[in-house]
Amino acid sequence: MEEMKQKREKVKQAVELIREHNEKATIITAPLAQLEGKEILATIEGAKDLEAELMAELKGNFPEPEAPGASGSEKKDQPAGRKCPVAAVDLVSLREQYPDVQGWLTIPDTGIDYPVLQSEQENGEFYLKRNYKKEYDINGSLFLQADCKVSESRNLIIYGHNMNSGAMFGNLDLYADETYYQEHPFAYLQTEDSIQEYRIVTVLKADRNLFPFQQKLADAEAVQEYLKAAKQREVFETGDDYLKCIYDKVLTLVTCSYEWSGARNIVLAVPVSGAVWSQKCS
Repeated sequence: MEEMKQKREKVKQAVELIREHNEKATIITAPLAQLEGKEILATIEGAKDLEAELMAELKGNFPEPEAPGASGSEKKDQPAGRKCPVAAVDLVSLREQYPDVQGWLTIPDTGIDYPVLQSEQENGEFYLKRNYKKEYDINGSLFLQADCKVSESRNLIIYGHNMNSGAMFGNLDLYADETYYQEHPFAYLQTEDSIQEYRIVTVLKADRNLFPFQQKLADAEAVQEYLKAAKQREVFETGDDYLKCIYDKVLTLVTCSYEWSGARNIVLAVPVSGAVWSQKCS
């Protein structure tokens, strides 16, 4: 009886310790052998729902004063007067409170709708298991490679955990299915200046040796060679019409894959010409 009491006290202390770092963490204290699969799944899905609620709350706390493309005075700055397909956030105000936020990535109908963080180069994976508040979070955050500059780099490399719940980049591996790829063709990256629409053009499963996705790209020619190299390793044929254009940058999205040690799911996207929505909405 005393031994059982001591075990419960240890569990209580462990839970309190976790709560100190993340008061909203999902915690299972019952032995897994006593749980049915559907109960574990419900817990995982609950964590996903909580993550979605947190992001919706964050967006609600930092709304863009006026949606891009909605203002008549600004319409001339929008692509053919087309309203931006995704909701913007007040990134300037958000960064005042959380300065490590570099942007916001949205891929409609995939569950990917998160701020993009970046830490110092000395600790480039700081946000691997931390949220935007710098609290411990098993989901981590989407984060920009430490040596990238969101306003300057030609290869914008964004990492995220491949969570079983689907949180973060947990659905990125679904792009290995051609139908899913065709149904979710665009990504949107918001920075302080604008929202840029990107077209997803190829999907790979590779590692850093097979495809050096972490490389810096010096110019538009280097971007073109990078895209051509990726084309040689794509998981299915996506066409090559995009290779007939010249791009000044590329968006590289990366998460873990498990076919072999070091394998990654890699999704590349290129900017859609003229599809930029100004953030000067005040």
